[in-house]
Amino acid sequence: EVQLQASGGGSVQAGGSLRLSCAASGLNFDDYAIGWFRQAPGKEREGVSCTSAADGSTFYSDSVRGRVTASSDNAKSTAYLQMNSLEPEDTAVYYCAAAFEDADPCPLILVQTDQLIDYWGQGTLVTVSS
Repeated sequence: EVQLQASGGGSVQAGGSLRLSCAASGLNFDDYAIGWFRQAPGKEREGVSCTSAADGSTFYSDSVRGRVTASSDNAKSTAYLQMNSLEPEDTAVYYCAAAFEDADPCPLILVQTDQLIDYWGQGTLVTVSS
C-alpha cells in the first residue's frame, strides 16, 4: 500500500538547521506533487511548501520563504525539506503529503489542501528552542 514516512525531526536551537525526509512507497513518485505541512500546538495546520513533479518548481508559504528549500531524489522516491535559520515559531509536527498531478496542484494546494492531497505521512516533530 501507499506509505509516506516522514523523518528527520528533532530539537534544535534557534538559528539551527534540520533536514526532513519523506520516503514514499507504493506509488509512482513522478506522478505526485509533494507538499509539506505543519501543525503547531494550539494552531491550525499550515502549508509550508509544494513541489511539482513536472518541473520541480516549489511554492513556499510566506512564513518560511527564504529559510527552507524543498528538493527530491526521484531515484529514491524521497522528498526533502531543508530548514535553516529555524525559529521557535517553526516548532510543529511536520507532515509530508502527496497529491496526484493530473494537473499541477501546487498553486492551490496550500488553500485547497483536503481536496487535493491523496496521501499523508505520519509526521515528524520539530522543536526549536530560543
